[in-house]
Amino acid sequence: MNYVSIENVAKSFGERELFADISFGINEGQKIGFVAKNGTGKTSLLNIIVGHDEPDHGQVSYRKHLKVAFLPQEPVLDPNLTIEQTIFASDNEILKVISAYESALENPEDAEAYQKAFEQMDALNAWDFETQYKQILFKLKLDKLDQKVEMLSGGQKKRLALANILLSKPELVFLDEPTNHLDLEMIEWLQEYFAKENFTLFMITHDRYFLENVCNEIVELDHGKLYSYKGNYGYYLENKEARIANEAIATNKAKQLFKKELDWMRRQPKARTTKSKSRTDDFFEIKERAHKRRSDHKVQLEINMERMGSKILELHKVSKSFDDLVLLDAFEYVFKTGERIGIIGKNGTGKSTFLNMITGAFPPDHGKIIVGETIRFGYYTQKGIDIKPGQKVIDVIKEFGEYIPLKKGRQISAGQLLERFLFDRKKQYDFIEKLSGGERKRLYLCTILIQNPNFLLLDEPTNDLDIVTLNVLENFLLDFPGCLLVVSHDRYFMDKIVDHLFIFKGDGLVEDFPGNYTDYRIYESSKVAEKAIPEQTIEAKTKNNWKKESKVTLSYNDQKEFKRIESDLKKLENQKKKIENLFVTENLDQDRIAEESKKLKVIIDNIEEKEIRWLELSEKMEG
Repeated sequence: MNYVSIENVAKSFGERELFADISFGINEGQKIGFVAKNGTGKTSLLNIIVGHDEPDHGQVSYRKHLKVAFLPQEPVLDPNLTIEQTIFASDNEILKVISAYESALENPEDAEAYQKAFEQMDALNAWDFETQYKQILFKLKLDKLDQKVEMLSGGQKKRLALANILLSKPELVFLDEPTNHLDLEMIEWLQEYFAKENFTLFMITHDRYFLENVCNEIVELDHGKLYSYKGNYGYYLENKEARIANEAIATNKAKQLFKKELDWMRRQPKARTTKSKSRTDDFFEIKERAHKRRSDHKVQLEINMERMGSKILELHKVSKSFDDLVLLDAFEYVFKTGERIGIIGKNGTGKSTFLNMITGAFPPDHGKIIVGETIRFGYYTQKGIDIKPGQKVIDVIKEFGEYIPLKKGRQISAGQLLERFLFDRKKQYDFIEKLSGGERKRLYLCTILIQNPNFLLLDEPTNDLDIVTLNVLENFLLDFPGCLLVVSHDRYFMDKIVDHLFIFKGDGLVEDFPGNYTDYRIYESSKVAEKAIPEQTIEAKTKNNWKKESKVTLSYNDQKEFKRIESDLKKLENQKKKIENLFVTENLDQDRIAEESKKLKVIIDNIEEKEIRWLELSEKMEG
């Protein structure tokens, strides 16, 4: 069943055309992830579809009586209402039914009105509405029902708006970055909720696990055209590459035909027949196809990095509290060269405060933080770039110099650097106030990296970045030889770039975990599964294994190393399989075979080395 039809929609801003003649439909049961580069019209198209903006031409048609909900990035709520009052002030059909039922109770003589209200209460399962809204608010950490909206943070307001949407039980939901401002626990709960609930969804999100596990279709806006992929995010990536490859083949063929036709055009006499006129028209069409270029400029992050000394960063018995809120309690850690640590935890447990303490913005209450003399921090904060009135994009970069040093003694101008960050020459002279949220974040990231840091501190770097920029940033961070400490709710991002976690548990407790986010979730799930075993079974297991368990002699550092080796071996085995599959499935030339063989040998040697160390630690564990 068709819910929404978008027909020949176009939108421009001045001379800049975002898209033209866009047509597609949203049907019942679809869970669509809408992806595109920042600044290419994602939010503009979404605003047109939900009726918050008008297209230059074209139309959007909805099925009659369709229940629709929209969650914008910045929801608008009445600041004078409490959390609970906001729920009851919403345009929720269930509330109207409850109100009608209460009115019917007050007028018992109108039996027909009472019967109708009673049936509607049954139909919408409105009898336990109070339980429903309290459960959802509790899940979204909004349990202080009498707290006023004006006292809520931006993230809490977004969660309250989300609660209103979930409670209204719409048939079609539009979402603009629904996971922003949610901690990992809430993101996973929301992901499971949307995956199992019978909503039709159309959403913009950069959360790739969300796209992978919730969506059954990806729609991409690319160079003003729409491309639809009937599958999840993994399917989209695979098939997008195939589409681009096919386009490249078609363009190459068009080039060859263009050269042939160009030669014919040059040999044509001035007086042309009808036949030659037709061929001339064809020529210009071929020319347009031949000159088509994909302008997917990749951000090239190859900034020079300052040398690191032996002493990097040491934290000795560091404690920090705000009144009764304990964030750190005698925390200790000594950073080593090249460490890549992710920080996760619920909102309010001190993740951002921890980064601010490292950079000296907040002093510790107790303990010492020692920073090595050669360490140069690059700190990407959630606050983002400071906007100065009348400042243009190029002016921001020129504050750091006209020329920027790169690797191997090379340098580029400020303008060339901005081009590498997807700001073309025209865009460089835009006022910063005109930039989208994602473009500002990209510019801010640029200002951090050009200062040649050797220790990066990133606080939610993926918010508002499009998927293209995220992939480029991840590739840069994988190659970054310095230290990395990152706070992020982006699980895909964390899995890709970190191999070690600090889990902020609250009440000053920080768990040091040797693995990435998925490793940690598997570890936590195994603990939950163990708790689910009946107590007698656990007791019997304990009695049977007390001798074996009492012989564990691994130190804390050895246990961390043991877990890390297991994780490394899995990754190496996967790399080994990929290369071995290449030899079987691909028709490689001799140079490529030699290159991949060298890689395979390094991987095999690495596996053998780690297996020997794993055996040493295993023997130690078994006494």
